[in-house]
Formats: sequence, C-alpha cells, structure tokens
Amino acid sequence: MIKRNIHSLEGKKLEGDGIQGVTMKLLVGKDDGAPTFAMRHFSVETEGCTPCHQHPWEHEVLVISGNGEIECDGQVSSITGGDSIYVPANDLHQFRNTSSIPLEFICIVPVESACGEPVPGS
Repeated sequence: MIKRNIHSLEGKKLEGDGIQGVTMKLLVGKDDGAPTFAMRHFSVETEGCTPCHQHPWEHEVLVISGNGEIECDGQVSSITGGDSIYVPANDLHQFRNTSSIPLEFICIVPVESACGEPVPGS
C-alpha cells in the first residue's frame, strides 16, 4: 500500500504552449508499481488554464475546489468542486479557472500516458 497526502507533496510547475499557472502532483504512478492507472492532482491559478489538447486516451476527473470551465469537443461547461467529468479519448479539451481561488482537480489516466504526456492530463 502507498499512502500520500496532497498537502505534503511538492508540485511541479508545468510549462509549455497554452499552459498558464498550472501545477501538477503525481499521487500514484508507474514508479509506484501501478500497472494500469495514474492519479494526478492539478492546481490551476486564477485566470490560468491547461493547454487546449487531445490524445488517444480518456480522462476521469474529480473537481475538488474552485470554479472554472471545461471546453470539450467545442462545448463549454461550468465546473465546480464536487463535479465529476469524463473526457473521451481524442476529444479536444481545456480546463480554465474562472474563480479567485485555485481550481483543483484529480485526474486519472492510463499509467503509460502519465509518464510520457507532454501536457497536463486534464
């Protein structure tokens, strides 16, 4: 068993085209022996966003706190703490913070994609 607390982990500031104010913490991944899924915590600063991107795997997302919006396959929806989101494979998507506090969410993806993914798996 592996037990970690989000608050005790140091985040990695993500950089790249279209990324603004995003920090990621890998909660469980390949190096932990997870054979199938990786779990990551994202924090998006006020007015920040993940890049608009797509890839051949799905996401399962749980919004922990804050308010924002997700644009997925051309549709924009408001999101808030407690919302669960399924992003299908190959759908173009982006998360944006529209609140004055960080938008925080948990994202679950295939473990292999979490290691090689060049952008946040949001």
